[in-house]
Amino acid sequence: MQEPDRHEPPNFGTERELLETFLDYYRGTLLVKCAGLSDEQLRQRAAEPSTLSLLGLVRHMTNVEQNWFQRIFLNRDVDFVYSGARNRDAEFHDVASASGDQVEEDYLRVCEESRSIGRSHDLEQFAAIEDERDHVTLRWIYLHLIEEYARHCGHADLLRERIDGVTGD
Repeated sequence: MQEPDRHEPPNFGTERELLETFLDYYRGTLLVKCAGLSDEQLRQRAAEPSTLSLLGLVRHMTNVEQNWFQRIFLNRDVDFVYSGARNRDAEFHDVASASGDQVEEDYLRVCEESRSIGRSHDLEQFAAIEDERDHVTLRWIYLHLIEEYARHCGHADLLRERIDGVTGD
C-alpha cells in the first residue's frame, strides 16, 4: 500500500469542512499505518486468538463506509466488498490470499463514493432507514465514522508497532 497524501485537519472552518477533513485525516491515517508493508506483513495477526490484522482493518472500514453511507443513509441494496450474510466478519478472517493493492483500491473507491454521497446531502438530512440505534442524520454518521476510525487507528498503531516497531500518528 502507498502512503497517502494526508493533511492535518484545520483548526477552524465550517462544520462540514471540519467533519469532512477529520474523517479524511483518519482515512489517511489508517493507510499510513499500512504503507510500505508487504502483503504478508499486512496479513500478520495481532496475537492469538485475535484475527485482527492491518489488512482486515482496512477491509472492515471499507464495509463500514458502505454500510453507513450507502446502506443506511441512502437505503441502497449493498453488495458488501468483503462479507455477506453467510460469512459474518469475513473482512477480518479471510485475509490469507488477499492482496494489499486490491484492498487499497477497493477502499479508496468506496471512500470516494462516501465523499460524493456526503457532499451531495445536507448534514441535517436523516438517513433513509433506521439502524439499531435510532434514526440518525448525516452529521451523526460523520461523527460516528470519525469515532470508529479513531478507535481502529489505535488498533492499527499497535499492529504496526508489533510488525516493525514503527509508531506515531
